[in-house]
Amino acid sequence: MTGNNTRLGIWLMVATTIVFALQDGISRHLAAEYNVLMVVMIRYWFFAAFVIAIASRQAGGVRAAAKTEQPVIQGLRAVLLVTEICIMVAGFVLLGLVESHAVFTCYPLLIAALSGPVLGERVGWRRWVAIGVGFVGVIIILQPGFGVFQVEALVPLLAAFLFALYGLLTRYAARKDSAETSFFWTGTVGALAITGVGIWGWEPMTPGDWAWMIALCITGAGGHFLLIKCYEVAEASSVQPFAYLQLVWGAMLGVSVFGEEIRMNVAIGAALVVGAGIFTLWRAQVAAALEARARRTGS
Repeated sequence: MTGNNTRLGIWLMVATTIVFALQDGISRHLAAEYNVLMVVMIRYWFFAAFVIAIASRQAGGVRAAAKTEQPVIQGLRAVLLVTEICIMVAGFVLLGLVESHAVFTCYPLLIAALSGPVLGERVGWRRWVAIGVGFVGVIIILQPGFGVFQVEALVPLLAAFLFALYGLLTRYAARKDSAETSFFWTGTVGALAITGVGIWGWEPMTPGDWAWMIALCITGAGGHFLLIKCYEVAEASSVQPFAYLQLVWGAMLGVSVFGEEIRMNVAIGAALVVGAGIFTLWRAQVAAALEARARRTGS
């Protein structure tokens, strides 16, 4: 049951972004040395074990968590997410943490833009303006008109698009399925999907890198656990803006550990994207409150 401890929820979201940023840094390290699909596959094996353990502790156990009336939607969600993760990890290697995160932060704007045609939700002109400003920020980051355009820069943009589709399908699935069911399908079907392709890219790992792989699995499960607890104690709309801190922590890791640079166009573009995203979240919250008030008045 969702509570209303916003302060605790914010701190849990901050902790979540730190753990996920560490996960991204470890993923960048391992994917630079080993097959990306293999790295994600092993991570998903641990993730699947984690969601099964969580489901077994709930009322009804694994059978109740797996029960759904929309298996195609749930399966598609899972495949979209694991595909997005593979693409994003490849982006970390190609572009680094700073620029990959800067581009990826546009995904809430993509969700807002696609929520109309996909979910039939109304998007007002203010949010459309924010979406436009955000994509100006993305263009500033990508710099398509200066020098030789890097095709690699489109990798995190593709990841953001896939994650936006995943988010929209998650909202669609929530109309009939519980969060526990969606979480269960995300981990188990995702693990099956990535194993089908990742097992062919298996490479022997050094003992030191196995230690990093264990750390990757722990941060992955730990981040999801913190996120679950965050949404249990606070409303998502109250804590979601703080999810952008992952860009900050990722940039700090990129600069301090991997020797990356924060170019001026990336900083300016990321500021526009984040500002537009926060405004979009706020407008969505206002619209939801007005709709709820109208329903109460009508009733």
